[in-house]
Amino acid sequence: MPLDPTLRDRILASVEAGFAEQVAFTQEMIRFGSVRGEEHTVQDFVFRALKARGFTMDRFAMNREAIAAHPGGAPFSDTHSEAPIVVGIHHPREEKGRSLILQSHVDVVPAGPADSWTHPPFEPAIDGDWLYGRGGADMKAGGTANLFCLDALRRIGLQPAATVYVQSVVEEESTGNGALMAHLRGYKADAVLIPEPEEEMLVRANTGVLWFQVEVRGVPMHVREMAAGANAIDAAYRVIGALRGLEEELNREKAGREHFEEIAHPINLNIGKIEGGDWASSVPCWCRIDCRIGLYPGVGAEELARRIEAAVLAYARGDKFLANNPPKLTFNGFYSEGYVLEPGSEAETVLGRAHQASTGKPLKSFMTPGYLDTRVYALYDKIPALCYGPISENIHAFDERVSLASLKRITGTMALFVAEWCGVEPVAG
Repeated sequence: MPLDPTLRDRILASVEAGFAEQVAFTQEMIRFGSVRGEEHTVQDFVFRALKARGFTMDRFAMNREAIAAHPGGAPFSDTHSEAPIVVGIHHPREEKGRSLILQSHVDVVPAGPADSWTHPPFEPAIDGDWLYGRGGADMKAGGTANLFCLDALRRIGLQPAATVYVQSVVEEESTGNGALMAHLRGYKADAVLIPEPEEEMLVRANTGVLWFQVEVRGVPMHVREMAAGANAIDAAYRVIGALRGLEEELNREKAGREHFEEIAHPINLNIGKIEGGDWASSVPCWCRIDCRIGLYPGVGAEELARRIEAAVLAYARGDKFLANNPPKLTFNGFYSEGYVLEPGSEAETVLGRAHQASTGKPLKSFMTPGYLDTRVYALYDKIPALCYGPISENIHAFDERVSLASLKRITGTMALFVAEWCGVEPVAG
């Protein structure tokens, strides 16, 4: 049942009243330079913030065996984070509404050269409507909204009349194993909402993602005798050409795929890292490239992995040097499938009403060609998996920033959504 207009207005006014504190909390979150493997302190910060609000707390590590046994688990590598997953659990006095997971991730991508930023990446700065900082948009602003939408209800003496799990995970930017671990821990609800920076729209579909590394070995030689050697870096570039051919093939397969066929280039191959060689005057005997590629919903991660292997090896067989020195292929991160959020769920209807009330506009949906943790809940729990969050610019780039006006609007949407989806009751105690 839609919220009473008077209650709706009280909730939105409460979001407004707490917004300065919310912005300050978001800035504190940004100050933690929580790149992969360095999320322990920010997770401690989140743990304390949830515990201070009266949540029942759970903090747990990755279970490598359980993740490896799950079809959605990604391979572990030496750089896999060992930071814990943190969950705060709200228990109502009486379970009358529908349960909910509110999830966010605290891991952020590397900032790159600091002198390319207008403001230091981990020193949050406000310029007009924009809050700058690495990880502020993706997605510490959304993680803070998970807390402050509930604070807005508490400020007017209300709390959800259903169980709510506030989950703070790691490895979202690398494997997706954090969200999967929360799932394997047994946390499940009637719906999940993840406030990633999605331009105040609902994600209708998204791609899966594979990470892989290709290593090429060459024959070292002094450059004066270059013709007698084999340059591994040159050979790696030839392999990249073969992978670009596979990328073109995959994009041709968009035909007939709803949500994808109207997109110019839905499947993107990124050569994200390249390293090789030991000396400028020596023919390099090794080169490694780290790659990321998308896959359509309904395509298995194993299926695409085999196609990648086949493309690399087929090219190698026709290459004079690589035919006898085949590249080594390793899958070392994301091994996840995409999903489609089918329209018509009650959760989407409730979110649409909340969005309309908070923003004054109807809720739109779109496809995003990247990884989202909502895949865990859509694929394995089969529950409405809502990914919806604030307007941002330059995520994964220099001068990453989130719109404060938008953050306030989506926090209002989230508070209204929780109130209607979960129901409300007077604050306990």
